[in-house]
Amino acid sequence: MLRKRLQLGLIHVAIAMTLVPINSTLNRVMIKELGIAATVVAILASLPYIFSPLQVAIGSYSDRHPVLGFQRTPYILLGLLLCVTGLVVSPQIAFLMANNPTLGLLAAGLAFGAWGMGYNLSSVSYLALASELSGEKERGKTIATMWFMMIVSIILTAITISRMVEPYSPEVLQRAFWMIGLTALGLGLLGLIRLESRSVSIQTHHAENYTFKDMAAVILKSRQATLFFWYLTLLLAAILGQDVLLEPFAAEVFGMTVQQTTRITSIWGTAVLLTILVAGALEKRIPRKLVAQIGNIAALSGFLVILMSGILVSTSGFYSGVLLLGAGTGLATVANLALMFDLTIPGYIGLFIGAWGVSNALSRLVGTLTAGVVRDVVTRLTHNAILGYLIVFGIEAAMLAVAIGMLFIIDADAFHKQVEAPSVLERVALAD
Repeated sequence: MLRKRLQLGLIHVAIAMTLVPINSTLNRVMIKELGIAATVVAILASLPYIFSPLQVAIGSYSDRHPVLGFQRTPYILLGLLLCVTGLVVSPQIAFLMANNPTLGLLAAGLAFGAWGMGYNLSSVSYLALASELSGEKERGKTIATMWFMMIVSIILTAITISRMVEPYSPEVLQRAFWMIGLTALGLGLLGLIRLESRSVSIQTHHAENYTFKDMAAVILKSRQATLFFWYLTLLLAAILGQDVLLEPFAAEVFGMTVQQTTRITSIWGTAVLLTILVAGALEKRIPRKLVAQIGNIAALSGFLVILMSGILVSTSGFYSGVLLLGAGTGLATVANLALMFDLTIPGYIGLFIGAWGVSNALSRLVGTLTAGVVRDVVTRLTHNAILGYLIVFGIEAAMLAVAIGMLFIIDADAFHKQVEAPSVLERVALAD
């Protein structure tokens, strides 16, 4: 099982690698170097989350329609190919958008749409396969391995691409995206070799497939569950909404190069990884709700420090804010997901995991679009791009403050706690 666990991790790594260059490098180039509206960039970056409701249909379809006797592999492969294709053509599409906006937008819809669809097609398929191959006893180890490999790959990919694009030029950027894309494809194919057995895949799988109506009905049974769902959505919209603007902000305010801004993702990811390990150690010593609030407050402090760094034009202050934001994200992720399972009604754990997925996708969509739109509107009205960024970070800080207030009135003791909570790393994996 160890070999298959590592292979599943390689597939997870491959898909994650296609996201990093677009979210940490191309968004900065599109907004700063090419002058493309942040709203447009935010919409393109949000396509994986806009398409996320299709995961329910994709999972159900693959359950019933194996291809050549394989139930998951063909869908994973197709998703991987779409992700890699979207990645390698995205720089050319960005340059086309700058030179020919109408044609560029049409091409961008196809390219980024392929990337977003590939992300959803592959992720729901390899997670289903991971569940089927692992079984109940090994599932936690498998998810933990996949997640750990993924977060490390994000850090390494960000460091690698930051070195590849220095000094920056359009040709260098396109070459870097091709190399990352081909590497991701190679790792994904390696992960698929002899992973799924045809004799196993043709069996009937009784997967838990739920509709949004089912999820809503169960969540709405309890005021506390409803409150927690919206708390998570608000919290994550604030924490994750900065992703599309943090690198362009650093370029605009501090004059950072493409190489320097791309490294921001690795700094943030390292802080997340370290504090997740700390959260695991604290979990049995400190109440989960307290750990969650510490993480929330750390993330709020990160936004405020980033906000002040922009006003004072302090590079050291900016990096301190990024570290605080990453540390808060790590603590909040572990503790809030633990609280989610505390609020799970026995017999409905699958529904609540699905509800978490909906909350995660909704928050990313709302946070990313809000950041792009507000930045553009403020910039247009004030003719001050930096002010646009600062107001976005201020709004996200306010959202975090409201979420912190909401957590005070959430009572996990009101719920049954008969469902065994997954391990720390397994819970964190659900956040991906």
